[in-house]
Amino acid sequence: MDGTLLIEGAMVYDHDGDTDHPPVADILIRDGRVLAVEPGLGAAARAGEDHPLRQAVLAATRIEGRGRLALPGFFNAHYHSHDTLLKGAFETLPLELWGLYALPPSYPRRSREELVARTLIGAVECLLSGITTVQDMDRIHPYDEGDMAAVLEAYDRVGIRCVFAPHFAEVPLVEATPFWADCIPAAEQWRVNGPAGPLFPPGEDIVPRLLAAIAPHRGRYERITFGLGPSSPERLRRRTLEQLAEASQAQDLPIYIHVNESRAMAVHGLQHLQEFGGSQIRYLESCGLLGPRLSLAHSVWLTEQEVALIAERGASVALNPVGNLKTRSGVAPFRRFLEGGVNVGLGCDNCSCSDAQNMFKAMNMFCSLAAIADPMPGRPTAADALRCACCGGAKVAGLGDELGHIRPGYKADLLLLDLDDPSFLPLNSAARQVVYTEGGRAVRTVIVDGRVVVEDGRITTIDMDALRRTVHDLGRALRCDAVAVAERLDPIRGHLLDAVRRSWEVPMPMMQCLPGEPR
Repeated sequence: MDGTLLIEGAMVYDHDGDTDHPPVADILIRDGRVLAVEPGLGAAARAGEDHPLRQAVLAATRIEGRGRLALPGFFNAHYHSHDTLLKGAFETLPLELWGLYALPPSYPRRSREELVARTLIGAVECLLSGITTVQDMDRIHPYDEGDMAAVLEAYDRVGIRCVFAPHFAEVPLVEATPFWADCIPAAEQWRVNGPAGPLFPPGEDIVPRLLAAIAPHRGRYERITFGLGPSSPERLRRRTLEQLAEASQAQDLPIYIHVNESRAMAVHGLQHLQEFGGSQIRYLESCGLLGPRLSLAHSVWLTEQEVALIAERGASVALNPVGNLKTRSGVAPFRRFLEGGVNVGLGCDNCSCSDAQNMFKAMNMFCSLAAIADPMPGRPTAADALRCACCGGAKVAGLGDELGHIRPGYKADLLLLDLDDPSFLPLNSAARQVVYTEGGRAVRTVIVDGRVVVEDGRITTIDMDALRRTVHDLGRALRCDAVAVAERLDPIRGHLLDAVRRSWEVPMPMMQCLPGEPR
């Protein structure tokens, strides 16, 4: 369905309204935006009552909203489409080991057919669970402009909204990861390098090339905007980070970067950034990056002073509680971010470390895991989780005035949940039952840009049978490559674990503690 839509008789969730029992209203959508949210619009128009929007209402395609909860579409604030075909491939692993076994640099170059299929299946999973926007830090390795163009076309075809940020690094892993040079014998260090070679040719000026690559695509797609995705401060040279700051300012581009996701990443800062107090955050500030266009993914190992600085500079964090648990990285200081005034988005991260693009799981963990650091009741509440899931990622992307709410003038990105599902029987609190009870089973309708992309729980924009066949076929070849990756890495697995242990032995000034322990 396209054009003008009327969702009639739904409970319409408003972050600033009654989050337990939202009021019933009709939602009129035209030209991809919400035109009106009013009770009884459809009935009044059919009864002949005079209203400025009467003709639009009568011409609209009607969607039954009775017994449905309308929520703003979820914004997946941190996501990588490059490993969607490896969901369920790994048990829990420390981050540094998981990255070697799971991520593109360890694998041969992937076919364009696989790049498209992995993009589509990831987007479909997101849409079916109510995620209407993804911020994709996609790693195409080695980098190729034609491959990127194929990925963008796939996003446009499936109908999800995307903030696309090519993911890149330049510093070798042995140099960037604490204790690897000491723990991995020199004769064995070749094993951490994959068969596809470097991401960019040696000496390539990365930032200008990426800016040139995305330039012809900016404004080409209705639902795709752009950013840049540097891996992490320790994986980039200082000059590259400064170039990113200049590009962000000059071209109004958001920057997405991983910061202090694991203990080892925080240790790197302590070891190499003494002039900045061992702080990756202060280092990024010195490079000109810490500001409203910067999103800091994970941000697990931070001090109170760093949290305050992030808030002061107006930067955002994208928290990924599910993936951080599976990679044994820790739990970010959720409450401190919220109480400190930091803009918080929620993400579902990689498919091979969180294994599900499911914002319901992320919201539940966001609320529940706060108890690790503070046994007393308080934030984040369920309403906090929903606001972060819908609005947090939109702000740093420059879409804060267009996404995250069901209000006139906003983009028509929303989902309808079935209130007859057992998750909502009885309905005591819409917010709490969405966050603590629902897992995605009740998602019935998803609308992106005023277009129905999920109807009655089924994707409408692509041939799912054909995609299933393609994914199954490609999955077999990828699993064979994964076996070869493991055969290359298993001989140094013990050395890699020794490096992890050494990182955990380094005293940390961060906010990672159990109740009753000193901060």
